[in-house]
Amino acid sequence: MLSVPHLDREFDYLVSAEQSDDAQPGVRVRVRFHGRLVDAFVLDRRSDTDHVGQLGWLDRVISAEPVLTPEVRRLVDAVAARYAGTRPDVLRLAIPPRHARAEKDDGVAPLLPVIDPVDPAGWARYARGEQFLEALREGRAARAVWQALPGEQWCDRIAEAAAAAVSGGYGVLAIVPDQRDIDAVWRAAIVRVDPAAIVALSAGLGPSARYRRWLSVLRGHARLVIGTRSAVFAPVNRLGLVIVWDDGDDTLAEPRAPYPHAREVAMLRSHQLRCAALIGGYARTAEAHALVRSGWAHDLVAPRPVVRSCAPRVVALDDSGYAEERDPAARTARLPSVALRAAKAALDRNAPVLVQVPRRGYLPSVACARCRTIARCRHCMGPLSVSERDASGAVCRWCGRIDPALRCRRCGSDAIRAVVIGARRTAEEMGRAFSGTPVITSAGDSVHSEIGPGPALVVATPGAEPRAPDGYGAALLLDSWAMLGRQDLRAAEDTLRRWMAAAALVHARADGGVVAVVAESAIPTVQALIKWDPVGHAEAELESRAEVGLPPSVHMAVVDGASDAVTALLDHAELPEDADLLGPVDLPPGVRRPPATPADERVIRMLVRVRREEGLALAASLRQATAIESARHDHDAVRVQIDPLHIG
Repeated sequence: MLSVPHLDREFDYLVSAEQSDDAQPGVRVRVRFHGRLVDAFVLDRRSDTDHVGQLGWLDRVISAEPVLTPEVRRLVDAVAARYAGTRPDVLRLAIPPRHARAEKDDGVAPLLPVIDPVDPAGWARYARGEQFLEALREGRAARAVWQALPGEQWCDRIAEAAAAAVSGGYGVLAIVPDQRDIDAVWRAAIVRVDPAAIVALSAGLGPSARYRRWLSVLRGHARLVIGTRSAVFAPVNRLGLVIVWDDGDDTLAEPRAPYPHAREVAMLRSHQLRCAALIGGYARTAEAHALVRSGWAHDLVAPRPVVRSCAPRVVALDDSGYAEERDPAARTARLPSVALRAAKAALDRNAPVLVQVPRRGYLPSVACARCRTIARCRHCMGPLSVSERDASGAVCRWCGRIDPALRCRRCGSDAIRAVVIGARRTAEEMGRAFSGTPVITSAGDSVHSEIGPGPALVVATPGAEPRAPDGYGAALLLDSWAMLGRQDLRAAEDTLRRWMAAAALVHARADGGVVAVVAESAIPTVQALIKWDPVGHAEAELESRAEVGLPPSVHMAVVDGASDAVTALLDHAELPEDADLLGPVDLPPGVRRPPATPADERVIRMLVRVRREEGLALAASLRQATAIESARHDHDAVRVQIDPLHIG
């Protein structure tokens, strides 16, 4: 496969009589191109050609296994067109590298993969939930955006939906953010579906094991595939349902070209195959809500009385003062006394308490204690952090250099203060405030999937919250401004998603469950948490983005590169007539530079905005312009991203 954009097309080759039986559409072959051997796929067999010159011969057939199915090929073409990418780049994401030994294994497909009939009681709590299960059994193209209830065993509901589709003779693809989620869905699925019919695909598998499992899917042995973002391309036989859980998680966005998002690929696949789709989460993204608004999917939401009965009590606490006179431990623990009382009440009931902090480490961000200037590295201007209590200096989070004699570059003071308190420092403070109570830290490289029974203080970063056997008695959400105050389009949406994921682990209000968020109650995101209204928050988010012309109300392309390269690319692009060009601006801090760009050259960012219905035209024009620039070799490479998560 040739990764250069101007060679993203088909080439004709001759096939010898000895190779004819094996060289069928979809198999891997090796051909000679421009004097060197390259890997390729057979797309079609024809008896004629429109090439006017002399054709070369196929060098050899690497494997007779037809790994590129017609269905996956159509999906690859659609993803490349949607994201202005090349098909070879998408194929690298869709088809894993070959391992010859794995191809020799030939498993047997299970005859009766569903163990027991699906109990609809769990889905009956949602409006039209039972009808949705029935539609899955019958193979109808039911598409829904599912709002999971607080305290919901979401992996059980996913397993039930999958079992319903499998019982109808259909394949199911479930995409989740990480390995912990794969394990949770796996445990729930094997109770309802024969384990021999389930395959888990993730990056943590070795190349051989991953290819072996992928082949079992290709050969029709797996009815249910559970995986992370790249598994969305898995060649599931007779696919009847595509599931995406927690589509707002950043890990579902591919960091390699052409940067597709698993949710969008799943929706493309559902549209192409006319199969069912389910997007679920405790919170809701603006993109998922746009699918409901457009009529492509319908709401799968529980009635408000059911939501209120399942949700914990949520209180918002202003962090301007800590009422030390009422509780001397408040100052030590950085918590208002109301939150401390909620934590103590939960611990007295032998229930664990969850403390969510936005950053891992000790002091991940520090500033001058006198003038409040953020401490930055004198070499790369990255943020400085303190890794432990008695650290000999501050460490740059970007370049890793140590500053042993930290002084403010503005006023010269050597006194520092914490801007953000990390998980380890918070664990220290909570341990002092609740002496005698076990403190568990789940963050960074030390993430716990579950904790044991009994009272405990669990300090976790967002996404690393372990499950408690019987749920948490209380949750304390600290340093909310660190997440809400980010200069990011998705700051409010992502903050609510992380808050709700933590709050969903807490007991219901009737059982004494309390969630204390240290933030002003007037903030709309805080109000959405208090009322447990992710749909209303997504509606408001969608409306506000539409007012200022931001995705998903429009399509937007981000073009990064050297100034002359970006200008040349846009000059060659035949953009829609009403396209808006925004910029140029310097590449935002922390964003990776485009590949092969000289380190000393200034990199800029341009934005191209078009109406929703012109998204494919925008991608096609940028794709063609990239091919022209690639053929000319006049400028450095330019990075093109369509609707990225972070625009900057």
